[in-house]
Amino acid sequence: MEDKKKLIEDLVKELNEYSKQYYIYDNPSVSDKEYDRKYDLLKSLEEETGYQLEYSPTRRIGDGLLDEFSKHTHLGSLWSLDKAQSLTEVLDWHERNQRFVEDYNESRNKEERLPDLKYIVTRKFDGLTINLTYNEDGILETAATRGTGRIGENVTNQVKTINSVPLRVGSDSIFEIHGEAMMTKDAFRKYNEEAETPLRNTRNAAAGALRNLDIRETKKRNLTAYFYDIGYKEGNQFENYREMISFIEDKGFLTDGFFKEADTFVEVEEIIKEIEDTRDDLNFDIDGVVVAIDDIETRDLLGYTVKFPRWAIAYKFEAEETTTTVLDVEWNVGRSGRVNPTAILDPVELVGATIKRATLNNMDDIRRKNVKIGSEVLLRRSNDVIPEILQALEGEASGEEIEIKAPKNCPSCGTKLIEIGAHIFCENTLSCKPQLLKSIVHFSSRDAMNIEGLSEKTAEQLFDKLNIKNLSDIYSLTKDDLLTLDLFKDKRANNLLFEIEKSKDVTLHAFIYALGIPNVGLSTSRDLEAEFKTLDNIMKASEEELLEVPDVGEIVANNILEFFTSDNIKVEIDKLLSKGIKIKKPDIDETKEISSEFNGKTVVLTGGMEKFTRNEAKERLLSLGAKVTGSVSKNTDYVVYGKDPGSKYDKALALDIKTLTEEEFIEILED
Repeated sequence: MEDKKKLIEDLVKELNEYSKQYYIYDNPSVSDKEYDRKYDLLKSLEEETGYQLEYSPTRRIGDGLLDEFSKHTHLGSLWSLDKAQSLTEVLDWHERNQRFVEDYNESRNKEERLPDLKYIVTRKFDGLTINLTYNEDGILETAATRGTGRIGENVTNQVKTINSVPLRVGSDSIFEIHGEAMMTKDAFRKYNEEAETPLRNTRNAAAGALRNLDIRETKKRNLTAYFYDIGYKEGNQFENYREMISFIEDKGFLTDGFFKEADTFVEVEEIIKEIEDTRDDLNFDIDGVVVAIDDIETRDLLGYTVKFPRWAIAYKFEAEETTTTVLDVEWNVGRSGRVNPTAILDPVELVGATIKRATLNNMDDIRRKNVKIGSEVLLRRSNDVIPEILQALEGEASGEEIEIKAPKNCPSCGTKLIEIGAHIFCENTLSCKPQLLKSIVHFSSRDAMNIEGLSEKTAEQLFDKLNIKNLSDIYSLTKDDLLTLDLFKDKRANNLLFEIEKSKDVTLHAFIYALGIPNVGLSTSRDLEAEFKTLDNIMKASEEELLEVPDVGEIVANNILEFFTSDNIKVEIDKLLSKGIKIKKPDIDETKEISSEFNGKTVVLTGGMEKFTRNEAKERLLSLGAKVTGSVSKNTDYVVYGKDPGSKYDKALALDIKTLTEEEFIEILED
């Protein structure tokens, strides 16, 4: 029995170290298969002996439904930050700090004086604040939301689903650590690819996950947590923020690595500009910058207002939320046949743009947010995408609002609509104009069949004047047909026919992507090509075989199966192939070694390219056997950078990763 207990303790220590290497340092030290083998052994030993350590990885919660949230009183207060909307306000704050330090030092002898002001500038995460308590044995005891700053909601079970949160750290004193629970953009995208009801933004997704009593849903959202502050600590205290950051990182907590020092306001201003310029390159959302005084004694002497610490300030980026009125709702048919509602708004300025329309997901979304025609609503815009309505504002109703009702028939072709889950669909895929137009444009796009010149306006004429009702009909077009269309002369007609003919020579992944299988993007199409090698193999693949493909879950697998079991689809694919389309063998052949410096290497692209678009550079790398990712880690082999590369380039230098200018990249390609 004692031998088995010792083995359990060794396995727990080993598995927790593997998790730290994987989730904190992004540097896996063991294969997934080996990790799973040891995890399963640990689990079976725990079940056999009834012996389980509090910090065992098997204690990470993965399922279950909680009855309610209990309250938790924090050991140290969690403060809000005073907010500056302009750099002038940050300057005023800095000058107040300067005057305080100067006045204090004038009245003290040399030994008692405060050091010159030094600031630590960090990114302000747009997630949900969490406060974790670790006991004197270094074991995670409680996780709670910020709440009132003194009392929060106990979300320990939810936080234990976050793999980057350590269950035990090396510490012999009680402390509380503040972090931000986040959903990365990659996790957000992946979740939405398979979700029946897509999430609208990463912040709400993270907040909803932590406040969800269904732990299975929390785990499904694959949250991350970044840490930045110790709110309470017994024993030796920190002399400055830099020491605190070192403590956080030494204990194995995940940080975003961005803690920049500034001795002057000019330096603060430069760092703020750097963060704002590179925010879109990050894999997580931020909504501003935090500037904090480094010296802890100076902080203590400055103290707090009723709401805020005087020693820190948040510089907020331009507001991404505002209010306006819903004037009407328009229903549009998508390429999949889904009929989507779009709110028509009283025009309003938001983040430098005039907003007239906003997305509404479905009728459930409309009812949940209590949106009506005439409602005053809260509007959010982020990452330059179409804005979304967050909610109707309470207390703003005029009594003249009109209930929004879903249409019974397709707004385009009049076909009776059907309900599938939370959405409504038009099944008339063959002759419903919006569906076919969007399918033609997608089919012709650069990453698909790459038929240059086949725009949406041209597709509309093909539908209206030439009765094109199937994708395969494109390959039957003649010059005489095209000359009947508006603005088509000899040269334009010949060019389009040339592009159509050229498109017949196509890669497998491009053809799969062109077909428009629901939730199958270009990346998944490449994975299908790599796994199955031929169209026939993909069409005959079983669910089990599809689930073996990276990033293919049950929903995507079922979409593929349903797509290829459709008789109409099979007939259309046969027609396309009979028109002369020839699918090339995959570029990456397991039987042939690609002679390239990039083969098998992980590459990150950043900055503005002059000779390539980012997508063209990615395509070249993929064709040479490289893996192209969006973030820099210890596993990255190369960072190729253009103009204004930003934080990815800085991280590459910090990690001593090889960097290539665009010119050096081109030289390697030419070789």
